[in-house]
Amino acid sequence: MNFFERQEAARRASTRLVVLFALAVLGIVLAVDLVVWMVAGRDSAGLMATATLATLAVIGLGSLYRVASLRGGGDPVALQLGGTPVPEDTSDPNLRRLRNVVEEIAIASGVPVPRLYVLEQEAGINAFAAGYTPADAVVAVTRGALDRLNRDELQGVIAHEFSHILNGDMRLNIRLMGVLFGILVLAIIGRKVLFYAPRGRDNRGAAAIMAAALVALAIGYIGLFFGRMIKAGVSRSRESLADASAVQFTRQTQGLAGALKKIGGLGEGSRLADRGNAEEVSHMLFGEGLAFSRLFATHPPLLERIRALEPAFDGAQLLQLQQRWAVAPPLGMQEDLQLGLVGPGGAVLPAAGARLDVTPPMVSAQVGEPAADDYRRADAILEHIPEALRSLAARRDAVMPLLLGLLLSDEPRLARDQVLEIGARLGGGVADAAARLRATELAGLHPMLRLPLAALAFPVLRLRPRPELDDFLDTVHAVVHSDGEVSLYEYCLGKLLQVQVLDSLEPGRHARFGRRKLPDVSGEVATLLCVVAQYGSQGDPGQARRAYLAGITRVLPREHLPFLERRDGVRALDAVWAPLEPLDPLARQALVEGIAATIAHDNRVTVAEAELLRTICGVLRCPLPPSLERA
Repeated sequence: MNFFERQEAARRASTRLVVLFALAVLGIVLAVDLVVWMVAGRDSAGLMATATLATLAVIGLGSLYRVASLRGGGDPVALQLGGTPVPEDTSDPNLRRLRNVVEEIAIASGVPVPRLYVLEQEAGINAFAAGYTPADAVVAVTRGALDRLNRDELQGVIAHEFSHILNGDMRLNIRLMGVLFGILVLAIIGRKVLFYAPRGRDNRGAAAIMAAALVALAIGYIGLFFGRMIKAGVSRSRESLADASAVQFTRQTQGLAGALKKIGGLGEGSRLADRGNAEEVSHMLFGEGLAFSRLFATHPPLLERIRALEPAFDGAQLLQLQQRWAVAPPLGMQEDLQLGLVGPGGAVLPAAGARLDVTPPMVSAQVGEPAADDYRRADAILEHIPEALRSLAARRDAVMPLLLGLLLSDEPRLARDQVLEIGARLGGGVADAAARLRATELAGLHPMLRLPLAALAFPVLRLRPRPELDDFLDTVHAVVHSDGEVSLYEYCLGKLLQVQVLDSLEPGRHARFGRRKLPDVSGEVATLLCVVAQYGSQGDPGQARRAYLAGITRVLPREHLPFLERRDGVRALDAVWAPLEPLDPLARQALVEGIAATIAHDNRVTVAEAELLRTICGVLRCPLPPSLERA
């Protein structure tokens, strides 16, 4: 399956989750009604109705409460498990290595760099990704993973987690946490009441409370049974897919296999010390957080996962590793030095004026599908970003001027108007800093470095207070609309920043699986392709018409939608994005192919056009890796 098919599968899994949840609720309600009937006898119809309504209210309110507590996305989950944020400018070698690996994989995937957390109190080797969208995602690793894994193994684990970010698993997992809390809430109530209830033989009220609590606990275990079954059914196949995606991405099995071997060979394994939290998040971890029976396991058996990567590996070899590491546990940083693991390397950036051979199916196949070429290209991109710019991207006071500087026009008069818009909203200091950066560090920046630089700056931007982010969004809108001469790339980069900031501010609101089909938005599709065709034609109406027809016949071959020049240029796109947002995944695939066909109607695109394509795909939440041409 490609990215769009996996997104569609995730949408179906979300629907299946609702059905399974309803069946679990039905089972709990029937158990409660049975208890009421056994206690009250034949005249229990009214009591049973009351008990049914009360049970539904408790489950519903429990789920609503947990879903509301997770509206903040990935950060609340990481903090709940005791995660410590990793500073952007950390000098700790282990944390710096983690940040380097995550930045490389994020750039190669075409998504914003996620926020990083370390579970300092966890000695086992584990990790998870949490959030609703890539823009609010967090990646957390245990201290055991940092200490025990070498760079290749850490890369394999992080690539596995990025697969969950890209495939829609992450938002399904966090919704699963919210929904399942409701069917576990009776067990939680029963356990709390038993713990705090007064003791004493003569206290009849206490005895009744204890009896009710025991019944709630027993019925709650029905919810626990259904919850574990649902988690196992939803997550087990997705873990196998994430392993396969990580190998495809890194093009080597040793790293991921090595991490799994260390989980099996070290005494701590992948277990989490906090059993309560481990139960709730078990379905989103890299390895099993608790020891479940095979029926309830959220992951395939460890040996099976290793054999999928190294077919010749057997249990005897795992036993040998256990014996060796019991005496001398491995240290990841020492292995890096011994093996010479410093980074992927081996790629260079194409010249800014180079032309690439691409086809629309090639582009759609690469969405959400980073490969080894993309990882090497990401390494080259990060090497080419000047250290001064990387330093600015890690500073809270510099991140807004840096991102606004990327939006300033090369045309002096228009740039002056844009700087005035910035000053009017964010103050003269921010405006002057943005203008200075545009004239110095950002001048002549390679087209392939602009989106990665924005991705590096995004985690710091997310940390700004909500009112400042609202002012920033308003400023971005004013800058890109300050004059009709704003380029399509500048417009789309500004829109991409707005989309990502809004996704991070209100992740639950922007994480729905769409169901709309392309014929429902044919006018908006035609407008988008017309504007793209106009900007790629350099004023030639005939070329614009040919480019448009190449795209529209791929997207809507049965519709008669002639080319009509949009005289208001990029401003016409303002009415396009909201109707396109609810498109279902397979419709997005066809739209991406149509945009690619419009840009590359002669099957060749420049690097600048390729970056425009990546930016538009980002606005549509279809992350495109940097390497359109693959070796």
